[in-house]
Amino acid sequence: MKRMLLFTLGAFVALVILIQLVPFGRNHTNPPVVQEPNWDSPRTRELAVRACFDCHSNETVWPWFSNIAPISWLVYRDVLEGREHLNYSEWGSQRGEGSQPGEAAEAISSGQMPPAYFLITHPYARLSDAEKQELIQGLQNTH
Repeated sequence: MKRMLLFTLGAFVALVILIQLVPFGRNHTNPPVVQEPNWDSPRTRELAVRACFDCHSNETVWPWFSNIAPISWLVYRDVLEGREHLNYSEWGSQRGEGSQPGEAAEAISSGQMPPAYFLITHPYARLSDAEKQELIQGLQNTH
């Protein structure tokens, strides 16, 4: 039994080491900022940066765990999908306007954004109810 447990543990460690060689999820370059929305106020931008920009802009701050597979795969996929849906750094381009600020406000209001798993690893993105209302109102007034 002990031998089987040691073999299983060794195989697991070997697998974790081997998957680090898979290159997907390691491209942590941020494309240039092309154009941002015409924010209604600096406060709206500040709240959006805090709660949204890591996935919905070209200004992603890549946390340390985004370098460790398989977590790196998930983080990279989330950023690519987030930028594809709404990218505050490419406003005015086809990619940047996939979703209007009003749709982002609705996603925040309904509790879809930011996702709960994101808040676990990014506690600074957790907004108070008052801050959520500020951000929602600000996004609705942003063009």
